[in-house]
Amino acid sequence: MPAYVLALEDKLAEYLAADVVARVRRAYELGAHAHRGQKRKSGEPYITHPVAVASILADLRLDAETIIAAILHDTLEDTELSAEQLSAEFGATVSELVDGVTKLDKLQFKSRQEAAAESFRKMLLAMARDLRVILIKLADRLHNMRTLGSMEPASRRRIALETLEIYAPIAQRLGMNRFKAELQDLGFKAMYPDRHRVISARIRTALGNRREAMGKIEAALDARLDAEGLAHRTVSRIKSPYSIYRKMRNENKSFAQVMDVYGFRVVVDSVMDCYHALGAVHSLYKPMDARFRDFIAIPKANGYQSLHTVLFGSFGAPIEIQIRTEDMDAVADRGVAAHWAYKTDSAPANSAQNRAREWVSSLVDEQDSTHSSLEFIESVKIDLFPDEVYLFTPRGKILALPRNATALDFAYAVHTDVGSHAVAARVDKKLAPLRTRLSSGQSVEIITAPSAVPSTQWLEWVVSAKARTAIRHFLKHLQHEDAIELGHRMLDRAMDMLGASLEVLPAEQLAQYLEDNKLRALEDLLADIALGNRTADQVARSLLELQDEGSLVDPHSVEKILITGAERGVLSFGNCCHPVPGDDIMGYLSAGKGVVVHRQECPNMPELRKSPERCMEIGWDTSVSGDYRVELRIIVANKPGVLAQVAAAVAQADSNIENVEYKERDLMSAALLFTIEVASRKHLADVMRGVRRLAVVNAIYRHPV
Repeated sequence: MPAYVLALEDKLAEYLAADVVARVRRAYELGAHAHRGQKRKSGEPYITHPVAVASILADLRLDAETIIAAILHDTLEDTELSAEQLSAEFGATVSELVDGVTKLDKLQFKSRQEAAAESFRKMLLAMARDLRVILIKLADRLHNMRTLGSMEPASRRRIALETLEIYAPIAQRLGMNRFKAELQDLGFKAMYPDRHRVISARIRTALGNRREAMGKIEAALDARLDAEGLAHRTVSRIKSPYSIYRKMRNENKSFAQVMDVYGFRVVVDSVMDCYHALGAVHSLYKPMDARFRDFIAIPKANGYQSLHTVLFGSFGAPIEIQIRTEDMDAVADRGVAAHWAYKTDSAPANSAQNRAREWVSSLVDEQDSTHSSLEFIESVKIDLFPDEVYLFTPRGKILALPRNATALDFAYAVHTDVGSHAVAARVDKKLAPLRTRLSSGQSVEIITAPSAVPSTQWLEWVVSAKARTAIRHFLKHLQHEDAIELGHRMLDRAMDMLGASLEVLPAEQLAQYLEDNKLRALEDLLADIALGNRTADQVARSLLELQDEGSLVDPHSVEKILITGAERGVLSFGNCCHPVPGDDIMGYLSAGKGVVVHRQECPNMPELRKSPERCMEIGWDTSVSGDYRVELRIIVANKPGVLAQVAAAVAQADSNIENVEYKERDLMSAALLFTIEVASRKHLADVMRGVRRLAVVNAIYRHPV
C-alpha cells in the first residue's frame, strides 16, 4: 500500500472506527483500479490526486461517506465506473456526492464558459441537497491549486481567476476561512507571480522589524487577562499577501499603511468571557471611536462570530483585536465543516451550516427563474460579496445584505412581492427613495403600492443577486408581452401592404408555417418579429406563399406604426441621435434588440437605409409617456460658477440632468455636453430657451446637430 494511503488511514483512525477505515481502503482500491494508467500533468499516477483531496477533508475530520466520495470524485467523469456500480458498492449517498461534483459533458455546449457555468449550476443544485458536495469541490480545487505549476501558463491563469472569483468567495461564504485564505494566496501567486513574490518578501522584512513590539503587546495582553482570571490563548495575526494586495489596490494605500497595524486574536472559554476580555483589553489600551463590531450578537451571514475592536497602542500603530470562544474559532476556521464528524441528524447544526443552507436555498430559488447558466453564475458572483451590512426590519428581525445594498435590495430580501411593488422606504423612520444606500444598524420599512412594478432603471440600483434576478425575470416577461403586441402590429402592417390580413389567414396555413419554423405558437412568432430575429415582410410573404411579390403591394394604403414609448421592453432609442417625441423618426430592426428608434436626420441614417428590409416606418402616437434622453452642446464663457448657472436653468425647466462633460476648454470659452431628460420636443425647446437666456451662454445646440 503506498505511503500516501497509509498516511490517510492514520488520520482517519484518529476519529473513525476500524471497519469504517476498511471501507475507505476499499474505495481506494476501486479508484486506483479505475484510474489505472492515467497520469497527472506532473507525471504522477492520477490516483494521488483524489487521495490528496480525501486527506484534506480528513484534516477537517469529515465523515466516511465524504472521504469515500472524495477518493472516487473523478471516476464518473474520467473512468468506466458507473453511478450504479458506486451505489451498489458504497450506497446511494456516495454515488450522489460523486455525481454532484462531476462536470457535464463539454460537447453539449457552445463554449467552455457555458459548459463551466452549467456544471457549476449543477454542482450548486447538488449542494442544496447535500452541503458535502461543495466541501469535496473546494478540497479538489485546493489540491489542484497546490499542484498548478505543471499546467500551461494560460490554463494556470484561467484556473486562478476562477478560483479568486468563485471558489475562494464560496469558501468565505461558507465560513471556511482557512480554505479561503489558501485559495486566495495560491490564486494570487498564479495570476501575479511577481507581485506575490515582492509583497511576500516585504512581509517577511516587516515582521522581522516588528517582532519585538509584537512580543511586548502580546505579553501585556496576557498579563492583563491573567490578572482578570481569564483562561485564554493569544495568537498574533499576520495578513496574507493577497489581502495586503487587495487592500492596497481597493483603498489606494501604500504597503506601509496597510502593514501599520498589529493584529491579535484572543480565544476564551465562554461568551461571557468574551465580553469580560473586551473590558480587560479596553482598560489596558484606549479603544478607537467607532471601530468596535459585535459579531457575536449579530453574526455575519456565513455564521462567523467574534468581537472586533481597535485600540491605540504604545508603539504608534493601531492594535486590532478579535475575541472569540474556542467553538467560534473552529467555526471561523472551518465554517460548515466544523464539528461535522460529531454531527447527527438529531444534533443541531452549527450556525455556519444553518446559514449556508439558507444561502443555498436562495440560490436554488434564483436559478429557477434564470434560464441562462452564464447569467446565473454572474448573479452568484454578485452574491459572493465579502462584506455585509446588517439591517433591521420594523419587527427587529436582522437581514444581512451585500455592501452598498439599497432599500430596494432590502425590499426583495423581505419578499419578492414586496420588492416588486415597492415605491419608497422609511430608513430610521425617515422617508427615503428606493435607491438609498444602507448602512449597518439601520431600521428599514418598505412602502408598497399594488400598482407599482419594476423598471429597467431598478437594475442600476440593486446589488444583491436575489433582487437582480427577480427584476430581470419580471422585465423579460414584460418584454415578451410587449414584443407580442408590437410584433402583431408589424405583421399586420406587412400583410396589409400585400393586400392581405392576418385575421383571414386560414388556420391550417398558419399552423403549417409555425411547424415548419419550429415555433410553438403564434405568440413566439410575433415576439421574434419584434425582436428583429425575423422581418415582418419575409414572414408575411412566406405566410401568403406569393410568387408575384410586387403585385399586391399598395404602400399608400398603409399607415405608420405608432409608438407611445411604453413599449420599452422591445423598443430602444438610438444613442447616436437621441430621438424625443415630436421628432420625425424611423425604426430599425436589430437582431435580438428589437426596434431601435432613430431620428430621420440621424448621421447613421444613410448606412441604415442600405438594409431596407430592416427599416420600418414609425411615428409618435398622440399620447406619449416617459422621459427621453437627449444631449445638448452648450458653449459658455469660461468663468467661475458657469456650470451651476446652466444646471439651475435646466432644473428650472423641469428637466433632470444625467451627466455633464467638459468637451473643450480655453481661456475665453468652454464647451459643455449636458445629457438631460425631456418629455417631448416642446419640452426640449423650453429647456434650450431657458439656457439660451443666460448671459454666460454663447450658443446652445442639440447634439448631434
